[in-house]
Amino acid sequence: MATPIKEWSKLEVRAVVRFLFSKGTKPSEILKQIAETYGEDAMSKSRVYQWCTWFGEGRTSLGDEPKSGRPKTSTNEENTTRVDELIRCERRMKIREIALKLEIPKSTVHEIVHDTLGYRKVSARWFPKMFTEDHKLPRVEISQRLLQRCQQDNGDEDTTHIGVGPGGDFQANNNLFDNLITVGETWVHLNTPETKRDSMTWKHPSSPVTKKFKVQRSAAKVMATVFWDAKGVILLDILPQGQCINAARYCSTLDRLKEAIRRKRPGLLRRGVVLQHDNATPHSANLTQQWLQRYGWEILPHPAHSPDLAPSDSHLFGPLKRH
Repeated sequence: MATPIKEWSKLEVRAVVRFLFSKGTKPSEILKQIAETYGEDAMSKSRVYQWCTWFGEGRTSLGDEPKSGRPKTSTNEENTTRVDELIRCERRMKIREIALKLEIPKSTVHEIVHDTLGYRKVSARWFPKMFTEDHKLPRVEISQRLLQRCQQDNGDEDTTHIGVGPGGDFQANNNLFDNLITVGETWVHLNTPETKRDSMTWKHPSSPVTKKFKVQRSAAKVMATVFWDAKGVILLDILPQGQCINAARYCSTLDRLKEAIRRKRPGLLRRGVVLQHDNATPHSANLTQQWLQRYGWEILPHPAHSPDLAPSDSHLFGPLKRH
């Protein structure tokens, strides 16, 4: 038995198929001789029959025919410019729509958009209220005063502190972040299921599939009021079901906060408390203002409709509810 040829090319095998076919050899016999001479992997049965058909139709070329479709050169400077101009005119256009309009492959458009032009498609940020100039101006002024307050605490420059005293005037107080207590209120469901991201686990390919069933949050919930500072939570107050937060209830909570500060933050009451809460009705009511004036607590200004300036929403409630 002859030893199979180990080194061969596709054109060589195709030439042998043409030679045998021209001598009247049947495709099944050609396949057998190709396998014996070049090995079983040289050409499959379907390819042998396909080439015999082509040679029977008069084909003489042994090379591959040019493939249909657009060339890879579609990712060129001209198409890049066209895609960029189209996106700048319509920012919400999809990859499929761009490909149809410019008549280039979707894969090419995807490569141009993400790799060449560096675009990333993101959703618009949701805001609960559209700000007018009257809303924006106090935000700018208060932010500038807060910056000046921090600069003075750091010894950068001599500017006026911006805390609001019980009478509504700005008053000075050193070491802002050492004396600052932030107030935040949020609804907490009695049963909050973990998110899909929280349920992710490390596993091997052979590990069993983990299952997670959809569970709704419980309808029962309670209102939690959290008082916290740079060192941690000072007081967590849970509102009993059936009650609502009003000025009297908030003042009662401030009484408990005062005692918690005395126990957990010695010396803070003597230095002076700087309280940061929003402009909710229980916080701005006359009864609450009288309580703050009685104990000389300073209120850090908070512009209206500014959830993005509330530290509790950004840095506390998310991790608190996840854990």
